[in-house]
Amino acid sequence: MKSTEELYRIQEEIASKAVIEDKLSPEELKLIAGADQAFFYEPKNDTENEDRQENIISAVVVLEYPSMRFIDYSYSVMPVDFPYIPGLLSFREAPAIINAFHALKNKSKPDLLVIDGCGVNHPRFAGLATHVGVVLGIATIGVAKNLLCGNGEVPGEEGEEHVIKYEGREVGYYLKSKKGCKPIIVAPGHKVSLETSLRLIKNCIHKHKLPEPTRIAHLYANKIKKEFHN
Repeated sequence: MKSTEELYRIQEEIASKAVIEDKLSPEELKLIAGADQAFFYEPKNDTENEDRQENIISAVVVLEYPSMRFIDYSYSVMPVDFPYIPGLLSFREAPAIINAFHALKNKSKPDLLVIDGCGVNHPRFAGLATHVGVVLGIATIGVAKNLLCGNGEVPGEEGEEHVIKYEGREVGYYLKSKKGCKPIIVAPGHKVSLETSLRLIKNCIHKHKLPEPTRIAHLYANKIKKEFHN
């Protein structure tokens, strides 16, 4: 495994390539995808006492925008070869997302990918959504459940949002998507602006706390996980 300093340098390079402005027209957006992950263990060999291999499942679903009608899905299953380290999640999860994205049929390739994770709201401005967006060259938005860095006023009313700042830079929004639920954190990843990220995610909120792309991707990832355990 590379040293922490090397990994930080990679993230700084990713951040330098990220474009946080609209490179897609929201009015022309037709297909929107969501990505989420699930994990499971399996024995490395037939000996029960041996270390177990951790695997990652990445599910990518494609929905029609703005109806959120299901179009297609794909997935990738890979062994996990990187530990869970806050701030370095992309090195653990990005390869599986990228593989799952490439597995989509060409006619199903989306204009925008929403990822369960951070975008530029990251200590080095290179969260999972930014990393994947730069590698794939696609517009991405990160939707996280917990704040990794920065600060902002926490909204209390449904539909209310407040900007999150980190090191003097606006990096995302708190969004109270549903009454009785903790706010979610919305941030641009690549090729989309802060304001457009918030507007598009608001349009993807239906009956649940999470936007439909990542919510449905979560369901598919766990469905595939159950199949591997049966």
